[in-house]
Amino acid sequence: MSLSDLRNSLPDYAKDLKLNLDSVLSDAGAQGLDGKQIRAIALASAIASRYQPLVAAIEAFAAEQLSPEELDGTRAAAAVMAMNNIYYRATHLIQNQEYGQLRAGLRMNIMANPGIDKMSFELASLAVSAINGCGACMDSHERVLRKHEISALGVQSALKIGAVVHAVAVTLEQRTA
Repeated sequence: MSLSDLRNSLPDYAKDLKLNLDSVLSDAGAQGLDGKQIRAIALASAIASRYQPLVAAIEAFAAEQLSPEELDGTRAAAAVMAMNNIYYRATHLIQNQEYGQLRAGLRMNIMANPGIDKMSFELASLAVSAINGCGACMDSHERVLRKHEISALGVQSALKIGAVVHAVAVTLEQRTA
């Protein structure tokens, strides 16, 4: 099923999601980002949202501008954040500060050479961290992005893409359950 088909299958009560999906996935709507970044963020967000028909549709959309290596880099961002967001959110939320002082010891080698440019990887990681609710990871990725001159609008756009893609996934999954 295409992204357009999925968009059109959203119920009338989710009309805002239809409009927002079109907006955040367009170059004009996702201010401060380029087409590759938009697609990487959308794919990582769809993967994090776990609704397979949407993942497949957004993967086809992303493949219009991303190479196979860049698609894998985007998948890597979603994969490593699936691990990191759980671990770092837990160590941040547990009141015993000792856990935050311990070495994590989790392999994250992919971050050195993810297959996609570093800022796209960071933007995708930020959006996935927002979906997974890890404030520590969001803070870390936002600092890296701003240090590398990604504007506040670019960061906001990444968060909006993640929010809209996740809401679409939740709405569509709920309709098929």
